[in-house]
Amino acid sequence: MQYDYLCPTCHGHLRIGDKIVLSAKTIENEQGLIFLNPELGNYTTEHHPSFGIKEGDELYYYCPVCHKTLNLEDNKKLVKIFMRDKKGEEFEIFFSGIAGEKCTYRIRDKEVTTYGPDVERYQRYFDLPEEYKKYL
Repeated sequence: MQYDYLCPTCHGHLRIGDKIVLSAKTIENEQGLIFLNPELGNYTTEHHPSFGIKEGDELYYYCPVCHKTLNLEDNKKLVKIFMRDKKGEEFEIFFSGIAGEKCTYRIRDKEVTTYGPDVERYQRYFDLPEEYKKYL
């Protein structure tokens, strides 16, 4: 099934063809575009070779439409976008903003589906009530 991916702020479309397009910045202030595979659990990415991303780098992701940050305010290492299926049902998608970490969380109606070998790294975040997440 083909899904649309959307910015949680402006609901701008982030998928073009077979890629999710996001803007990103490293802690060292290097900036560029990143193309993600839209298949949940597939961690193939593409970026320009001069955008020097190294495994373990913490990245800040932005919507290429409205330029708002996609990293969570209470946990900057997690990134949030929306996914919409053909029926119009929306899911929250969270993934790690750390280069090389392989974990994705799909949430709808408080049901969490996980993908990737590193899902345990942030599982506590999704198990806690909202008011306690800021303490992680």
